Amino acid sequence: MEENRELIGIILSIVVGIFTLSASIFNWNFFFESRKASLFLKMFGRNGARIFYGLLGLVFFFLAYKMYTEGY
Repeated sequence: MEENRELIGIILSIVVGIFTLSASIFNWNFFFESRKASLFLKMFGRNGARIFYGLLGLVFFFLAYKMYTEGY
């Protein structure tokens, strides 16, 4: 059962990382026009928010890597 939780965490981190990184690369309007992204748009502007979300996507990939190599 514990192994399933680790696997789900790894897969979820990868999926979220892909989604967030893709949104930043392709500049998806629906992603950046959402209410939750508006805070970062106000703080950093559109390009700054894209960089922030791109880095966040890489953090999720790193998190999945660490969970895979060291266990959850």
